[in-house]
Amino acid sequence: MTSILTREGKQNYYLKAFLYGLAVSFLFFIPFILYDNGYFLFYGDFNVQQVPFYRMCHDAIRSGNIGWNWTTDLGANFIGSYSFYLLGSPFFWLTIPFPSAAVPYLMGPLLILKFGCASLTGYLYLQRYVEDKDYAVIGGMLYAFSGFSIYNIFFNHFHEAIVFFPLMLWALDEYMYKRRRGLFAVTVFACCFVNYYFFVGQVVFTLLYGFTRLFSGNWKITLRDFLLLVCEAVIGVLCACVLLVPTVLAVIQNPRVNDPPEGWNALLYDWNQRYVHILECFFFPPDIPARPNFTPKSEAKWASLGAWLPLFSMTGVIGFLKMRRKHWLKTLLGILYLMAFVPVLNSAFQLFNASYYARWFYMLTLMMSLATILALQRACIDWKSSIKWTMGITLGIALPIGLMVKSTDQDGKKTYTFGLEDYPTRFWSYVAIAMVSLLLLTIIFKYYQRDKKGFIRRCMGGVAAISFVYALFFIALGKTQSDDAHKEIIPYSLNGGADIHLPDTRNCRVDVYDGMDNQAMFWQIPTIQAFHSIVPGSIMEFYPSVGVQRDVGSRPETKYYGLRGLTSCRWLFDPALSGKDFAVGETDTNAPAMPGWRYYASQNGFKIYQNQYYIPMGFSYDSYITRSEYEQVEKENRHLLLLKTLVVENEDVREVTGILKHDDNFLESDFSQEAYFEDCLNRKAESCSSFERDNGGFTAKINADKERLVFFSVPWEGGWSAKVNGREAEILKVNVGFMAVKVPAGESTIRFDYTTPGLKQGALITLGGAALLAFYWIMTKRCDKKHPHRRKTYRIKRPLPRTIGSAAQAENLKTK
Repeated sequence: MTSILTREGKQNYYLKAFLYGLAVSFLFFIPFILYDNGYFLFYGDFNVQQVPFYRMCHDAIRSGNIGWNWTTDLGANFIGSYSFYLLGSPFFWLTIPFPSAAVPYLMGPLLILKFGCASLTGYLYLQRYVEDKDYAVIGGMLYAFSGFSIYNIFFNHFHEAIVFFPLMLWALDEYMYKRRRGLFAVTVFACCFVNYYFFVGQVVFTLLYGFTRLFSGNWKITLRDFLLLVCEAVIGVLCACVLLVPTVLAVIQNPRVNDPPEGWNALLYDWNQRYVHILECFFFPPDIPARPNFTPKSEAKWASLGAWLPLFSMTGVIGFLKMRRKHWLKTLLGILYLMAFVPVLNSAFQLFNASYYARWFYMLTLMMSLATILALQRACIDWKSSIKWTMGITLGIALPIGLMVKSTDQDGKKTYTFGLEDYPTRFWSYVAIAMVSLLLLTIIFKYYQRDKKGFIRRCMGGVAAISFVYALFFIALGKTQSDDAHKEIIPYSLNGGADIHLPDTRNCRVDVYDGMDNQAMFWQIPTIQAFHSIVPGSIMEFYPSVGVQRDVGSRPETKYYGLRGLTSCRWLFDPALSGKDFAVGETDTNAPAMPGWRYYASQNGFKIYQNQYYIPMGFSYDSYITRSEYEQVEKENRHLLLLKTLVVENEDVREVTGILKHDDNFLESDFSQEAYFEDCLNRKAESCSSFERDNGGFTAKINADKERLVFFSVPWEGGWSAKVNGREAEILKVNVGFMAVKVPAGESTIRFDYTTPGLKQGALITLGGAALLAFYWIMTKRCDKKHPHRRKTYRIKRPLPRTIGSAAQAENLKTK
């Protein structure tokens, strides 16, 4: 190891930081990878989103299917839906050379690589501020293994932001201290390209970081250089437009983006426990997502509240903040902590959305890591006092929560118990890890003054040991929340549906009864269920109109059985181990939970049912009603109404007049099961004879007895174009979010093509941005060479000695 980490007689600290991060993460991941037969499976979102998304996107790109994705909800813009999760990630692109079956095996190794890279990039930023680079290695490890990073193993695509953000700060520092041109533009591009959501927060943070240092006098810059820096930022964003433009056009359709905090909710959180949750995340290892333990009613289950630094906790930050001399970092940390506790300020990191998330805390942990290593090299820091303060606050949080008496009523009798937490064993384990970490730090500090090398070595070992223990505990705890990995996911999901043998699963949709979210995505079969936040706005519009909640997932209950006919759902999969039985239904009879379904076969761990009233993709109606009239019908009946008559937008009535007759009696419609069967048969009689989807869209054929309007249960989106018999055809938005085209009487071939909105324009802007970057770099290089006096650089101000001195020296500094 020593020979590997040396270069020309000196330590290669970059490699050291990377390998330490890699080694520690390998140690706590490898037991679980071995247990899962070479896979790494966790629970919740990781299993049902990260794993199938990786494989599905991998296969889509290898097959060239990057336009319309048929296996995401009822269909989705591939780039717009997956740029947040994967498409900008270089780690994801590392999977492309591998075969499809290998992708699930790469989940663990890629996470290990991300931790190693985060330790490296953290070091790259921090090493500027220390004389002894080993302190920067410690800081990089603190950053890589912070509570935020471990918490977000659950959301493994968050680690891309953790890896790339320090590069942007490093490049900004390079510009400010050395006037290195172009680097900042490149890192802005990288951060924006990797993940647009996190980039919004990074922009806010970078502005705070830069202006805090400028106003504190730590940095100086001329107007010319400031404008050039702004130019680099703009160029970097332009270079990322190939993903950014189509993504923005897709995301703005989502109603969740238009929800700013207002009134008292902008100033105070509604849940008082949330303040405790925010505070405790700095002093304790993170709770697992969806299972907050310290504060069960904080309403922050998936908020990514984690900021604990292994071994050091808040000791270095408290010691640094207690330092009497002014420092820009003290000001910045004060601003960031204030923003964490004020809702409207916290929401600034996610474009002022009212939904509570702390997904910017990785930036805060980088500053906390910087404060810690700055404190380590300052002789004036009173570490003994800092440890006492940290230990006192840790116990001040833990003891009231763990020992508070509470009463409960059971059968009219009041019983008393200790503790406000939900899971006592788990709670005291967190407390034990936090306290042992502080005790170990106290022991290590015995070497602080007398043996610098021994102290650094023990610090690195302590950070590694605590990171290993608490990460191991965190992952093990998460895996206890799900027992389906070996029972269902490995044998029946990760096999890609190899044991499913049905007449057709490509040009229809399937239903999964009481099964795992995104189950059919593992098999890459179109389905009506989805757990995905970013889908076409038409889907978000349609489901609420029929009474189905659509926030982060599409999960229509069986009482909306009419939706199965409308969306051409042919097969239903009932997991054999689900605990529920579709054949029994919801009324404890032997009839299925939905009318019109019959048992077909048992395959791949599922009982499979066939829809006896299946309607092929592409069918027509005899009548119509307007959107306004549709909204007069009670929501619980609308799923059945949509099989009786076509719903057209109010402004499109003229387009259907003469083709369809108006349904004057829609308010008196029969919504019985018998009427549902009849409506399905009527729609089937007027359906397409063939329907074939492909990478570019779909083709359908129909033999119409007269001029008709053919409906397709494909979400309406701006990227679609249509041709009927080779001629351009207008696409109408119908049935509150789907598409239809006119066809003449007789045989017709209908062709729909999809082009990602904004992709071409974004690609052209990216090419222009790249050319502009090259031009900028050449011109500024020539100008700086011609006028070297303009390229004035500024050294870091050193307000305090940077080396550990004697106790007398430290005391003298504290009294000045």
